[in-house]
Amino acid sequence: MNALRICAGLLFLGLSQVASAREFKAGDLVIGHPWTRATPEGASVGVAYLKITNNGKTADRFTGGTFDGAERVEIHEMKMTGEKMTMRRLPDGVTIKPGETVELAPESYHLMLRGLTKPIAQGPNIKGTLTFEKAGSVDVDYKVEAPGASMSADHMHHEP
Repeated sequence: MNALRICAGLLFLGLSQVASAREFKAGDLVIGHPWTRATPEGASVGVAYLKITNNGKTADRFTGGTFDGAERVEIHEMKMTGEKMTMRRLPDGVTIKPGETVELAPESYHLMLRGLTKPIAQGPNIKGTLTFEKAGSVDVDYKVEAPGASMSADHMHHEP
C-alpha cells in the first residue's frame, strides 16, 4: 500500500509540474497558457491567445510583445456590432485591473502576428515575449495547436 501511495504522490507531482509549466509570471501578473494555431504555407498573418491575471493592487497595461517568426505583434479586439463582427487594432493595449483576468481568445481580444517569415507549424513550442507597462517584459512559449483550433486557455489548462 505504501508503494501505491508513493507512486500516486509522484504522479501528482509530475502532473502539477506539467500544469504549471504553461504559466509565466511578470511581477504580479500571471500569464496562462499562451497558444497559437498552425498556419498554411504562404500565410503572412497568424493569431495567438493567452490569459492574463493581475494578482496585484494596481492596474497594468498589456502593450504587445514579440513572436519568433513574426515581424510584429499587435493586440486586436473582435466584437459583435449589431449583426456584424468587427475587428480593430488596440494601439494602446489592454488594461488589466487589480484582481481581474483578461482572456485573449478566439472572437475576442487576440494577438495578431504580422509578417510571418515562415509558416507556424505544429510541433515544438514557439518563443516570444509579452510586454507590460509596469511589469516589463516576460519570455513565454506558445504552444502550437492544429489549424482551426478553438480551444480556450481554460480548456488547455486541463490537458496533460
